[in-house]
Amino acid sequence: MSQSAVQVKGEAKKGVLKRSSKVERWLHVYKQLKKNKMAVVGAWIVAFYFLVALLAPIIAPYDPLQIDLVNKLQGPSWEHWMGTDDKGRDILSRVIYGSQLSLAVGSVSVLIGAVLGVMLGLIAGYYGKLIDTVIMRFIDILLAFPGILLALAIISALGPSLINVMIAVGIFSVPTFARIVRGSMLSEKKKEYVDAIRALGASDFHIIVVHILPNIFSPIIVQGTLRLATAILTAAGLSFLGMGAQPPSPEWGAMLSDGRNFLWTAPHIATFPGLAIAFIVLGLNLFGDGLRDALDPRSKK
Repeated sequence: MSQSAVQVKGEAKKGVLKRSSKVERWLHVYKQLKKNKMAVVGAWIVAFYFLVALLAPIIAPYDPLQIDLVNKLQGPSWEHWMGTDDKGRDILSRVIYGSQLSLAVGSVSVLIGAVLGVMLGLIAGYYGKLIDTVIMRFIDILLAFPGILLALAIISALGPSLINVMIAVGIFSVPTFARIVRGSMLSEKKKEYVDAIRALGASDFHIIVVHILPNIFSPIIVQGTLRLATAILTAAGLSFLGMGAQPPSPEWGAMLSDGRNFLWTAPHIATFPGLAIAFIVLGLNLFGDGLRDALDPRSKK
């Protein structure tokens, strides 16, 4: 076997060993994350919301759609811990069920943006030249529009609904993922193990998906966590404007929209959905910031 072939196999072996050390790396990330108290608080908040969403049919005291005009606009009490709205519906039950909608909309939106953005970023960064130019100019066009305006334009064309909100928020999340992945790809594809694997005859698809993508997954995870907060906030804003969830859906943004007409007479109608949005966004941002610090290679020093 020639010396060059031995060198190529040696470099390829380094790539395999690099992937095998991922377990140790994620253990290190977990330890670093535990040291960040604010990140732990954020993680508990996020876990609490997901648990509430999962157990909503069990823990909700009332049917969120049940109308009881006799008990409308009641303040917080032992019977209705968060009071009732203008139609007598229990706000606590609606907030609990609203967690399902908000988390589902945010998660699906981020998934759409991540899949499309990562795919475009990988292709642009790996192949470069004309392909890179075309893709990144398309990304620049999307970035030229403010996110909420782009989402409003898409929903105006598709019609108001939760599904269209997911699509709209997902599309305006694409540029962020694409730019991050492209930058990571540009630095990763220059490393020796990529050249070694290519010399062994691996296809571009195999190199990108099996070898490069796992090594640049950290910034994608961090961005996905932070983007989930933005997606939930944007979806709530669209529903507040009447472009998302439609009545009587117990979505937090729609509940805020219903409560704005009673800010002086029954402020609790808007207060509790607003607090629900604020706390989940706070928790996701705290956890995302802590995760970013834990995944930073400089944190190992």
